Order: sequence, then structure tokens, then C-alpha cells
Amino acid sequence: MKVVATRRYPGPAFDELDDVEVTPLDALGPAREDVEGLVVANEPVPLDLLPRLRIVANFGVGYDRVDVAACAARGVVVTNTPGVLDGATADLTFALILATRRHVVEGDRLIRSGSWTGSWSEGRLADDLAGSTLGILGLGRIGSAVARRAGGFDVRVLYTQRQPVETDLGEFRRLDVLLEESDIVTIHAPLTAETIGLVDARRLALLRDGACLVNTARGEIVDEQALVGELVSGRIRAGLDVFAHEPEVPRELLELPNVVLTPHLGSATRQTREAMTRLVVDNLLAVERGEPPLTPVRA
Repeated sequence: MKVVATRRYPGPAFDELDDVEVTPLDALGPAREDVEGLVVANEPVPLDLLPRLRIVANFGVGYDRVDVAACAARGVVVTNTPGVLDGATADLTFALILATRRHVVEGDRLIRSGSWTGSWSEGRLADDLAGSTLGILGLGRIGSAVARRAGGFDVRVLYTQRQPVETDLGEFRRLDVLLEESDIVTIHAPLTAETIGLVDARRLALLRDGACLVNTARGEIVDEQALVGELVSGRIRAGLDVFAHEPEVPRELLELPNVVLTPHLGSATRQTREAMTRLVVDNLLAVERGEPPLTPVRA
């Protein structure tokens, strides 16, 4: 099976593909009737250029830029890579929580600028993580991994999603109530028509003064301009790994001391990315053999 991959994906599993061509989508050119498999990283699929396409193997859990319905209408299977990146994303979430809550980046800047003149920090005091309330928006695989880690920090956990579930990981709250009660809110919902702009200006205003918002899911879930306004005011803090128009980041955020910025690093560990490639390749090989894929996306 001829496969086109939009980049050379990490790990030895990629080399198991017998006939793979690394080509960015904008370089595909005229229609390619030889291509039956496509590997993308949450990118739009040019179905008109790939008339014999059988499978789109998405490198990542999120597939909001892949038109799954259009693929299904053409008989094209879409797969993603759930499960293998939960731990890495949960770890980064806690890195952002700690960095933001304990002013780690501000302290780093203080030293690098030569502005630290005392024997110990005499600047603005941070807040303890232990004893605080963590609100999780979306208690799926990643949200649950975050909740489990929270237990080691003596943090009270609340969660919100469409419906409550039986769990010992946290207490259910409606979204508005969760925002009002939490010292830290972390987002782990998928990007759908229902979640675009879900955390809007009204809901951001519900956050306590000094609260911390962490987003390692999708930037579009939050009203970015409203969030910028809150951060510029200094009323809240944030740790952001995702943005609405990546790789563009609002310029207002770049010099703010109350926000920690990372460039979409959620799954960016060697072990995790190699496991993601393994799952991508296993899905491709299954379809090549005429078998059901391991992790199909439902239209």
C-alpha cells in the first residue's frame, strides 16, 4: 500500500512502512491515484487529490481539522492515537500548574536579568498548591490522568463534563460553579462545535481573583481575546500550551509575568511520540491486510 506522510514521524515503527513518501500536503500537486494511505497530524485531507485513498491515520488524539464525515462518505477510514499520550499531557499540565502557581518562570527571568539582589526572594509571594482546589474541564483519559496526579499534591479535585460519572477522582460540578469554586482550572475537552468558545468572557469573569487557567487541549475552546484581557489586567494567571491560531501567539502575552507559554508540547516526549507512530503504523498495516483498524474514529 502506497502511503504519503506529511512528515517523517518519530520512532523505528515508521521504517516498517514498505512504500512511504514524505510529502507536505501543499506539495502533493495533481491527483495521486497511487496513494491509498495518508498520515497527517490533524491536517485537512485533500480528498480530491487522493481518489483511491483508503485510510487517514491521524498522528494525535485530536482530529478536528480532518473532515471525518467527508472521509466516511468516500469510504475512507480515519484513525487517531488515543491512550498513548495521556501521561505525557497530564505531566505537562502539572508542569504548567506548578510553574504558574509558584512563579517559576518569573523567578527564572529575575535571575537572568540580574535583578535578584537579595539572599532569598523578596518579591511577590506565590500560593501553595497543597490545599487548593483543582477544577478539571473534561474527565476523559487525560483529565483522569491529571486527577490521579493531583492526589499526590493533596489537592481537592472537581470536574465538569456533560454528565456526571461514578468516580473517586473528583466531585462533579456544573461548569459555571466549577469556575467559581476552583483555584486552578485545567482544560481537557475535545474541540467540537459545542466546545468552541465554551470558556467565554462571561465564564472567565467567574474565575476567582488570582486563579490559574491551564490549557493543554485546544486554544479555540477559550475566547482568546477575552483571556488576553483578563491576563493583561493581572487578575488571573495562566499556563498555555495551545492557542487559537497556532503558531501565532497574541503579542500581548509575550512579556506578561503572569502567563507561562509553551509551544504545544503536550505529547512531546520521545517515548510518547514513538508510541504514537507505532499506533499509526499498526492502523495502516491492519487496513493493508484487510483487517479493521485498531483505533477508528467514528463519523
